[in-house]
Parts: sequence; C-alpha cells; structure tokens
Amino acid sequence: MSDHPRATERLIRASGPAALAVATVALVLSATGAADAARSRVAKVVAPTSRVKVVSKPQAGALLLLGRNRKFPASAIPKVASARNADTVGNRSAKDLVTTCNAESVDLGTWCLLAQPYPVPNEDTGKNDYFYATRKCTELGGYLPTAAQLLGAVTRVKLAGTIDDDRLTASIDEDPTDGRKDRREMTATLITTQGGSSSAGSQGVTEGSKGDPKTGEPDPVPLPANPQPQTLQYVTVYDNRDAGGFAGAKPVSQPELFRCAFDKAQGEQASSEG
Repeated sequence: MSDHPRATERLIRASGPAALAVATVALVLSATGAADAARSRVAKVVAPTSRVKVVSKPQAGALLLLGRNRKFPASAIPKVASARNADTVGNRSAKDLVTTCNAESVDLGTWCLLAQPYPVPNEDTGKNDYFYATRKCTELGGYLPTAAQLLGAVTRVKLAGTIDDDRLTASIDEDPTDGRKDRREMTATLITTQGGSSSAGSQGVTEGSKGDPKTGEPDPVPLPANPQPQTLQYVTVYDNRDAGGFAGAKPVSQPELFRCAFDKAQGEQASSEG
C-alpha cells in the first residue's frame, strides 16, 4: 500500500508531456486546415453510430454539409416573405408584366395586328361598313388600323390581294362558290371627295329649332341629317405582292374586309385580348 502513492505520482509525471503533445497536435491541425478533414472523417464515423444522415441537400432530420466555399447552398436557405415580395411588382411576376400579342395576332413591336381579316358572321354579311368595323374592333379591345399601319405591316401580315397574288404572302379569294374577286381592305384613314364641311356629313337641323332671341338670330331652316355621306370615304389598301398599294376609297356606308389592331397586353390578358 505504501508504494501505491509513489506509483500514482510517477504516472502523473509521465502523462504530463503526453497531454502537452496532444494539445500541440490539435493546435497545429486547426491552424493548417487539417481539422476540416478530421471533422469529415469523424462525421463518417459518428454518423452511422449515431444514426445521423449526412446529406448535400436539405432533408428533415439530416445533417447538411457545407459546400466547397464553406457555406450552405442558396437553395438550402428559404426565402423570407419580404424577399419573395421583392421578386414581384404589385404581387405580379415579371412574366405577368411582359407585354405580348395573342395567338391570333402578329407582333409588330409596340402593337399587334390580326393575322387575318375579321371573320364577319353570315348574319352580318353586307353590314360590315366603316361603322360596323370600328365598333367590332372596339368590342375586341382594339381599333381599326390606319392606311399607314397596314402598309407598314405588309411584309409581316397577309394583306388582302388580287387573285393572281401569292397565296403564301397575301390573303386572296380562293372560294369559287361566290365567285372570285380581287380583295382590298378598309383602313381608318378618311378622305372627302368634295370641298366644304358638309362633305364630311351633317347632323342637319331638327324641326322646332329656334334662334337666339337675345341676338335677334332667326329660326334655323330645318334640314335632314346626313350621317353617312357618300362624299366621306375610307381609304383601302391591298398587298400588291408585299409592296403595298392603295386601292381607292369607298363611302363609309359601304361594306369591306377589315382587320383590327391592338395595343400589347400584359400577361394573362394577352391570351384573350389583342
């Protein structure tokens, strides 16, 4: 029993240098980066024994490894609400804000144009005059294009053309059941064939109208209205083998082929509007 304390003392003296050596090695490993490799080896050993799954992508109950840059991958960090809102403008995504043309229209940069003339229903045959065309285009969310717009788009759309034009580049009459005729299209451009304000139409003077007695104005003479004058006409154009051409004018009361133009719409609107 008397030798046991001396043996213990000798063991403590002997273990002192060993403990110092272990501490020194640990310090060197951490300074040289070898500690990372050591931890990796430890993870491989510990994971199976502690039943901890080591993964490279986020999984519930698993240990996510750092990337080569010693950081978690961006995909592993969920977006907070404010960051998700930063990806939108007024809760609308970039896709929703991009302006487009619908599938029935040709994209002409800042505006759209129907790829084909408006299909007038059978029950409206002969009614498609200037008034009808402007109303229909407005109902569709668009407008009747000008002569300049149609002629400018002649190489991008198949404008109405003569029966000997190329069917691949022009809209020609190919239905023999109602005859075959050269085609032209209505535009929003108007002209008058005579001088004077009356050539552009007149609302007339309604029976019972009175002059201003304060100025001694006499009663006006009743006159019939002329809302659809023959002298007010719309300009027509045709394909002319992709060169574009003017095809004369027709009174606003006369029917003709037409197509509508549209401003570009945003996102989902473009699927139903031009």
